[in-house]
Amino acid sequence: MKIPILYEDNHLLVVEKPVNIPVQGDDSRDKDLLTLLKEDIKVRYNKPGNVYLGLVHRLDRPVGGVMVFAKTSKAASRLSDVIRKNELERKYLAVVRGVPKKNKAKLEHYLYKDTKKNKVHAVSANHKEAKKAVLDYETISSSDQLSLVSVRLHTGRSHQIRVQLSESGTPLYGDQKYGQHVNRPGQQIALWANVLEFPHPTTKEIIRVESHPPNEYPWNLWTTHQMK
Repeated sequence: MKIPILYEDNHLLVVEKPVNIPVQGDDSRDKDLLTLLKEDIKVRYNKPGNVYLGLVHRLDRPVGGVMVFAKTSKAASRLSDVIRKNELERKYLAVVRGVPKKNKAKLEHYLYKDTKKNKVHAVSANHKEAKKAVLDYETISSSDQLSLVSVRLHTGRSHQIRVQLSESGTPLYGDQKYGQHVNRPGQQIALWANVLEFPHPTTKEIIRVESHPPNEYPWNLWTTHQMK
């Protein structure tokens, strides 16, 4: 599988994750992105032995789009600091069912993950395992009972965008886990990691990388220009 490389230097590798492959090895034993990228680096640079590639953030298996990996342990440590300080700007595009009640808003929920069922629930703030989840969204356009929404994450909780938008009455197109009442099996979830922006781990220069969804339904209801 050819993974599109969006940016690369001695410290960083930024790629476009394909949909429906896990970021790292899991129980499915399907080929994962981390392994694929290590194999690619080994071949491209003719590297002997093991290749180092640091995983510093994740995307859900069905989600595609831009991801950054660290090519050195120092870069991995510094990128982890960037994420902890909330200096990694993460923007997503999502196609949701219906039209959000407000054109733009901040959503705050408390989320609990049932690890046995791999499902996240919105719970009260006093739930002992609850973690606060915050995002901003803005409705870009609506068409065919669907809306294109831009999302900016403030926290990086598991399944956060999927749960928060569903809780707000606009589940993601294709999401069977958090929108099974409006989506059919086999539909591809319409969530795409659109923009990553962060200070470079060594130069401190601001790196901004964009990735756009595929030209297929429901994304092709809108033009790339609208998505920027």
